Amino acid sequence: MIKQITTLAIVAAALLMSCGMSNKQQPESNTTTPSTQSKQKSVVAAQYDYRVVNTYPHSAASYTQGLQYIDGVMWEGTGREGKSHLQRIDLTTGKCDIVASLPKSEFGEGITHHNGRIYQLTWTEERAYVYDTNGNKIKTIPYRGEGWGITSDGEHLYMSDGSSAIRTVNPETFATESLINVTLNNMTLDLINELEWIDGSLWANIYLADIIVEIDPQNGCVIGYVDLSPLRTLLENNPEAEVLNGIAYNASNDNLYVTGKDWNRLFEIEIYK
Repeated sequence: MIKQITTLAIVAAALLMSCGMSNKQQPESNTTTPSTQSKQKSVVAAQYDYRVVNTYPHSAASYTQGLQYIDGVMWEGTGREGKSHLQRIDLTTGKCDIVASLPKSEFGEGITHHNGRIYQLTWTEERAYVYDTNGNKIKTIPYRGEGWGITSDGEHLYMSDGSSAIRTVNPETFATESLINVTLNNMTLDLINELEWIDGSLWANIYLADIIVEIDPQNGCVIGYVDLSPLRTLLENNPEAEVLNGIAYNASNDNLYVTGKDWNRLFEIEIYK
């Protein structure tokens, strides 16, 4: 808890210093010899604006760990023991169609779509589940450490573990191929959570903070962020709502979908840089 509070304070301090913003335990690495990333450079993160395009119902019983928009269908991975599922969401009604469930002892984490397959991480069980788009399990892949968020650039997978590190991993073996250390205004940014690859950038939720950040994968610098804390005012009769989590990208209109753990709303937003 001390580590989480300290990290959150660093996030707030970095944003305040550079932009005048008014408004788990760290796991071990998945490899012993990761490649090094490009040399860090000084980058001041810009604050992006946004507008809410649409608001959709979302199950307040879904502890959202990952979102993925695939060919017009919204997919979601949920967490908590006994409640960890891979499911499709009907955006009109919010109804969930569960296509796969993890063993009751396992805690589901982020999901992504890669080469026609859906990958789902687990928090501490050190295995990823791989499914076809009907929810049929193809295989499991072991990895070391915790699993938090995951995304794909079409060739590689990118995986977070709750630290400041994002690992580029092989989709077939999860062997680490390179390591990205994330910094915000020259300060290490921990608690990187759900990930999404958008037009050559990594986007991420920061656990315990209602912001999303855009990360340059070449050097790990946060180049921009969006303060989504005002979305909480749009959650009605939702006392169980926890932290913002879940980012999905709709390439057809360039909009993002965001929600949170046990939120009863899912938002489609347009980002202004």
